[in-house]
Order: sequence, then C-alpha cells, then structure tokens
Amino acid sequence: MSHNIHSTAIIEDGADISEGAVIGPYCYVGSDVVIENNVELKSHIHIEGITKIGSGTRVFPFASLGTIPQDLKYSGEKSELIIGKNNIIREHVTMNPGTKHGNMKTVVGDNCLFMVGTHVAHDCVIGHSVIMANNATLAGHVSIGDFAILGGLSAVHQFIRIGEHAVIGGMSGVESDVIPYGRVKGERAFLAGLNLVGLERRGFSKSEIRQLQRAFNKLFGDEGTFDQRMDMVLNDFSDDKLVLSIIDFAKEKTKFPLCQPRKK
Repeated sequence: MSHNIHSTAIIEDGADISEGAVIGPYCYVGSDVVIENNVELKSHIHIEGITKIGSGTRVFPFASLGTIPQDLKYSGEKSELIIGKNNIIREHVTMNPGTKHGNMKTVVGDNCLFMVGTHVAHDCVIGHSVIMANNATLAGHVSIGDFAILGGLSAVHQFIRIGEHAVIGGMSGVESDVIPYGRVKGERAFLAGLNLVGLERRGFSKSEIRQLQRAFNKLFGDEGTFDQRMDMVLNDFSDDKLVLSIIDFAKEKTKFPLCQPRKK
C-alpha cells in the first residue's frame, strides 16, 4: 500500500488510486472508485459506487460521495458520479450518482467550490468554476452553467436549468429556469436583474455589460408577448454573442418556464 494512504483507511480491492493521491485517516474507498493524481482526501470521507475524482481535487472530512441516489425510483442500476479536476469539496458535502431515468451519471466540472453541507443530487450536470455556498442544495436533474454562484441555504427544484454566470441569492427557492448572467433572489426566487457585480469581476467590459442590460430591459419589458420580445432582441442584437446565449437558453424550453421579474 502506498505511503500516501493512512494505515486506518479502508481501500477495497479494485479501487484505482493514483500513486500521487493522498488518503487520510479513516477514509473508505469502494472497489469501483477511481482517484486521480494529486487528489487529497483529508479524513473520515466515504466514497463508493462508480465514482471518479479528477486530479487536484481536495475533499474535506465527512463528505459522502457516490452513495445511492435519494430517489425511490432507483433500482440498483450501475450509474456514475464523475467529478472533475481541482475541485474543493468541503465538510459534509453529499453527491449522488445518476439514474436510469436521467443520464445514468452525475457530472461535476473543474475548479468548483462546494462549501459545507452542499448537496448535488442524481443526474445533475454542473459546469466549471461553479460555487455552491453553505447548505445550498440541488434536486435531481438540475443543470448549472459555468461560473454560476448559489448562495447559502438556497434550494433548486428538480429539472431546473441555471445559466452561466448567474447568481442565486441566499435562502432562495428556485422553481424556474434562470437565464445566463441573471440574478435571482427571494423565498420563491424572482429575476432581480443581471449579475452586474459578477460580470465585472469576471472581466466583462463595460460595453458588453451595457449591451446585456439593454437587451435585458427589452426582453423583460412590457411591450408585446415574451416571444415577440425575444424576436425583437434577436433582431436588434443579432451580432452579440452574449445576448444570443440568453436567447438560445430561453428558446430551449424544457419542463419549466423562465424565472421572471416580480410584477409591479
């Protein structure tokens, strides 16, 4: 056994552990787990199922990864949990694999931060550089775009989509799809505007932000129907890739409507 694996850790036969991984005291690693180079398991961590953890990821005590989904329809199918590179997974985080009613896998991108007590349910797909603050939770089949931020104690309904660079306020219940670059808040979340602070921090130019704001004002204005306003925005901003990403997102209607501004 590698000198990087603590003597109290339990590693089941068949587990694929890189020589560069560090596994601390009292960790459990199941037989179908793959742990890549420079992964660090601090201590008291439980990992089972068909779970892969990408290189450079750090996992803190009492995280539970790869245990069966909290879904009564789950019937033992060999689904997966795939976690990307350079993630930080803090204490008491839980992540479950997929189900046959979804994509058979839950996928987490690279460079994400999962703070204490966050939960990623079955069949979720999370992009890169996503932040979930303390005790934020995702129900099944949720998709999260790159650089999105979920505030503490927020909860996202199953099958909801959250676009890239969106921000969810703390203690918000999200029951509708959130456009890219959007900012939502409230007990039952409503669209409060654009994530202007986040866009500036991410290096978007002032002209890009102004164009997004102009498009947002038209898209969620009072003139005509929403579909008519989408057509107007598409016509007026046909060469703006950021605006077009919002329109593309809006047109990909799935199970839920778009989160809208609060009615005046």
